[in-house]
Amino acid sequence: MRFTNRSEIKIIPSIYIVLVAVFITNVFVNIELMNSDTEQEMGFSHYLPNIMVLLLGVYVHKIGQSFDFDSDGETLNFKNNGVFFSKFMEYRVKKAEFPKRKLAKFRFTNYGIYSSLTIYISSRRRRGYKKYTFNTTFLSRKKKRGLIASLNNVVAKNNQTA
Repeated sequence: MRFTNRSEIKIIPSIYIVLVAVFITNVFVNIELMNSDTEQEMGFSHYLPNIMVLLLGVYVHKIGQSFDFDSDGETLNFKNNGVFFSKFMEYRVKKAEFPKRKLAKFRFTNYGIYSSLTIYISSRRRRGYKKYTFNTTFLSRKKKRGLIASLNNVVAKNNQTA
């Protein structure tokens, strides 16, 4: 099965642009308030919108990643990539490609505003598991269920052969 969230993440660059526009507009409003002749002092409440926009920008940057999954054939392929400059270059890339027999277990966490998939890969050379975490926030609910079902099938098949 193949899953990707390319259609869901098309909104991320628009969100970046809106956040930058709101931030710059609020900076100019604060500059005008500082230069005005009124005796009102600039308080924390004047800077609060910029702080909130910055926090929201950091959050969108953190979760704004594309996710690709491919379980066709003998290997499992997982890939996270950044969204904003992805047409020009690959950045913030996280990849995992390994045979299906090496998937030991996985954990899917969903916090409502952030979801991730953690996979554990067994190795003959090392003790324990190698752990990879992928951001799946913008993957639709139907695709998440399909992903979990596909990984459950692989883990069940690995447990039968072990």
